[in-house]
Amino acid sequence: MSTRSRRSQRSYAPSPASDSAPFSPSTPTTTTSEPRLRPPSPPPDASANILLFLVAFRLVNALTVRTFFQPDEFFQSLEPAWKIAFGESQGPWITWEWKHQLRSSLHPLIFAAVYSVADLVARTLGLSPASRADLLVAAPGVTEAVIAAVGDYYTWKLARYIYGDRSYESWATLALTVLSPWQWFCSTRTLSNCLETTITIVALNLWPWDWATETSRREPKTRNVNSDRIRLCLLLAAFACILRPTNILIWIYIGGVALHRSTWEEKQTLAREALLSGSAILTVSLIVDRFFYGFWTFPPLRFLYFNIAQSLAVFYGKNDFHYYISQGYPLLLTTALPFTLFGLYRILKNRHAERSVLVQLATVSLAMPGVLSLVAHKEVRFIYPLLPALHILSASPLVKFFLPAVATTRREYLPRRLIFIFLILVNVVIAVYTTVFHASGVISVLSYLRQQHDLHGTAAKRDGTDLTYGGITAGFLMPCHSTPWRSHLVEPTIHAWALSCEPPVDFSETEKAVYRDEADQFYDNPTQFLRDNMVGGLRHIPRRPSYSAPPNAARLPTQHNTPHEWPDYLIFFAQLEPTMKKLLPGAAYAECWRTFNTAWHDDWRRHGDVIVWCLDGAEQQAWRAEKHRREIEERDRQFDHIVQAFRKDAAKPSEKTWFSWGSSPSSSWNWPWQRRKRTTLFGVELPQVLDWNWPWKKKRGFLAGLGF
Repeated sequence: MSTRSRRSQRSYAPSPASDSAPFSPSTPTTTTSEPRLRPPSPPPDASANILLFLVAFRLVNALTVRTFFQPDEFFQSLEPAWKIAFGESQGPWITWEWKHQLRSSLHPLIFAAVYSVADLVARTLGLSPASRADLLVAAPGVTEAVIAAVGDYYTWKLARYIYGDRSYESWATLALTVLSPWQWFCSTRTLSNCLETTITIVALNLWPWDWATETSRREPKTRNVNSDRIRLCLLLAAFACILRPTNILIWIYIGGVALHRSTWEEKQTLAREALLSGSAILTVSLIVDRFFYGFWTFPPLRFLYFNIAQSLAVFYGKNDFHYYISQGYPLLLTTALPFTLFGLYRILKNRHAERSVLVQLATVSLAMPGVLSLVAHKEVRFIYPLLPALHILSASPLVKFFLPAVATTRREYLPRRLIFIFLILVNVVIAVYTTVFHASGVISVLSYLRQQHDLHGTAAKRDGTDLTYGGITAGFLMPCHSTPWRSHLVEPTIHAWALSCEPPVDFSETEKAVYRDEADQFYDNPTQFLRDNMVGGLRHIPRRPSYSAPPNAARLPTQHNTPHEWPDYLIFFAQLEPTMKKLLPGAAYAECWRTFNTAWHDDWRRHGDVIVWCLDGAEQQAWRAEKHRREIEERDRQFDHIVQAFRKDAAKPSEKTWFSWGSSPSSSWNWPWQRRKRTTLFGVELPQVLDWNWPWKKKRGFLAGLGF
């Protein structure tokens, strides 16, 4: 073996004292024919510093998210959590999945505890209702930020295990997950997929990867068995499968490879721990669901029955078979997609024994989308747990392409440096737009309603079950689940209703084919829907808001009462505005608030701003005055721009034409033979030759500072 190749192998071998590897591999994980420098070993406290940085980073991430992504972010986690923490009388919207026991209550139970703690803090500090509402709205996101940071941290640790502590690839993996637009957009949301992703990557760090290597098969006596780590790994894996039954696809493959390549003793250990861990999580899940639902049930089985046997998932959308390839991977990876594809190709083409971890990650990253493609309903978040593995697979091609451009200043790598900067800027722009601007109006409108409740409503008593229902009323003429609900409305005295979209449960195939939910019925014929489903139809519309009238009998804050009452506030998208003006020409409703929602949307019913109409004449007048003030400010701003432009043009020296020729006394043009005033230096006249004023000659340097 040459000196060059020996030096290359040493540079890629992981440190034997690595604290990031749960089971140290017996062979180098990466080899190359080209020697290169490695970054210095991280200090002992680097892991703690990285974790603290990621927690702080994700906290900022969570507190800057102002947009709407998926209804499940609220209706499959926060609404049932609100019910657990505060009771059903507080007005949570419990969707049909919970009524038919399709979801495990373990996930909402986490946020129920968060709500209870946040409410206790608000009581202890004596916060105002508005401050308490802000705390309850922010608390779940802050919790999810810590969970997301743990996921980022263990993604970096798994990369260190695979590539070695002294590897650029591990740091590239960390950079990929920190700069990922999808991670910034989605990781701090309260979706079960986000918790599933973190649990999966933590479990993969604890997995005994050396049991599945060819080298370990030849040398079984050199390995140590850590039952505690395996047990914790399988507990987390079982929890992930209870949260999202599709997660079992990952562990079927990973576990199958380990069982195939491990020794008999290891097979026994793995089977025993899997049985114990699975039974423990299953028992806990059954007990918790028994208390939540009030009877014994098994949600994963119900989930499979409704979504596969009855095909109810198709009711929420049907996608092409290539969805995960043509849309799923591009949305998850954005600018990292080319490096991921190259990494997958290179790893699966060269299936070396020492790369068995990468081979398994690459295989499961293709197998899971392949299986899920057989289901008609597809969403990119269903393959979200694969993103940490995909970042790890992308790290090596990324380093190979950009490291020479970043580590050196050679001009030949200038295009790569420009590409590197461009990709970072693209990621930042996408992340900012999707988390601050896109679909932001449906979140901010609920803050507006809370403000109006503080002005006009009556706060509920929180020291018992005796509630005062004297708040405002609101109706959402939008596609179902377009906004969050009680998790953002907070106060139970905000009486609200919205169009629903219950699926055709237990319907025949013929009935399913013609079934139209409430939202569909409204958009099919808004006029007929309002006549049939509003109290008084289109003839008897109230002239003033409910909070200005004498209090009537207590009304429960529910969104399911039909026919719907005409509310104090009507909320809809700008797409519906011409229709509403046509249907309610002489009504007391008028615009009292409007906000930007998004520049584009794939659902035509959600186009345009979010608009609020109200019955309060004072609010309408205040809003008209506010709009007029904004118009005047905008007009003044444009006028100031025009004035500034004229001033800049006037300050510029006028351009001379061919017929000026310096005849003007103020002309700055001088022919070379035209003499100027003699120039002196400390009273001594300088030679005339230095005083020639060529048209192209510029004053610069020391002589310019002396005045010539």
